[in-house]
Amino acid sequence: MRVTSQKALGVLSNAFMFRKPHHVQWLITRKCNYRCRGCSVWRDQQEDALSAADIKRGLDVLRQLGTIEIVLSGGNPLLRDDIDEILDYASRFFITTIYDNGSTAYKKVDILHKADFVAISLDSLNPEVHDYIKGVKGAWKQAMKSIETLSENGVNVAVSPTISQLNIHEIQKITEYFTERGIPVWYCLYSYDITDTEKSAFSIGRKKDEFEIQNKTDMAKLCDKLIQMRKQRKGILVTMRVLKALREYFSNGKRSWRCAALRNFFVINHKGEVSGCHLFNPVCSIFELPKKWNSSELETLRRKYAQCTKCTYLCYIFYSLHGNITENLELTKDQIGNAKWLLLQNRFHGSKLGRKTSKPSAGNGASE
Repeated sequence: MRVTSQKALGVLSNAFMFRKPHHVQWLITRKCNYRCRGCSVWRDQQEDALSAADIKRGLDVLRQLGTIEIVLSGGNPLLRDDIDEILDYASRFFITTIYDNGSTAYKKVDILHKADFVAISLDSLNPEVHDYIKGVKGAWKQAMKSIETLSENGVNVAVSPTISQLNIHEIQKITEYFTERGIPVWYCLYSYDITDTEKSAFSIGRKKDEFEIQNKTDMAKLCDKLIQMRKQRKGILVTMRVLKALREYFSNGKRSWRCAALRNFFVINHKGEVSGCHLFNPVCSIFELPKKWNSSELETLRRKYAQCTKCTYLCYIFYSLHGNITENLELTKDQIGNAKWLLLQNRFHGSKLGRKTSKPSAGNGASE
């Protein structure tokens, strides 16, 4: 974690700015070493189109636009040979999160100290279930090794399960297992893509596949459980407002949010092309965005996206709900507080994964 005065002042000043893209997800590579059953990226791997110098120029554009937080994703961003240079630059100016499927993070501890959060995708406490979802035998062991190694070495690591039909009844146990060991949890929510665009960044799943949540009541009940858990413990990074909005949606179908794509957040693909989200065609290059940000063309798209009901992606919902100045300040305070709490956990308590030696039970989640 890197907290410089320049970064802190920049984050706080940007939080006061209205109509700024406070969150950006940059898919900096199409390279991936896993074969996740619900994802298409690995089926269409391509060479990296942008150099580290190009990405750093793009990051300068994001600073100009008022971005607070950046997520480096992919593919697997840690497969880039120049990820150290990219992460070092990003972490100077933004709250920086980087994703890994668990295969690589334990090999790059020195590099990952620079990130504010390292999110490891772990979808089950059952090795067989996790390996099935990832399409690679041994994926669970690699993920657990990365989580433990990063925690032992004082890196702010978080676990990021994608909630689906295959693990919905296990999410509470996953949350308990890791938060009790000082490891926070950020959830993704499986949502198959409904899109007719030709150049979407990637696609996820299909209707009525094995991942799609079959019973909305089960999801509403899970939200209730997580709301109660968040009142009682630290480490659940999804906010109360998001959990309550999801509970309402899965209870009665009502969306209490409007999508804020190209307003509060957007996505950049591996070519440096900007989209409101990964479901829609690119609108321009990141280097052209400052000139277009206040254009009538993008304002028309913002109104279109605000009416979109195609997905329930948690990251998009999160930054659609947290959009005004008051919420930006509260969210920024919450994020920095979470990062500092993690730093103290790692510094003074060591790895709680290592101290609590019980391993997850393959059949029943965490054993105590």
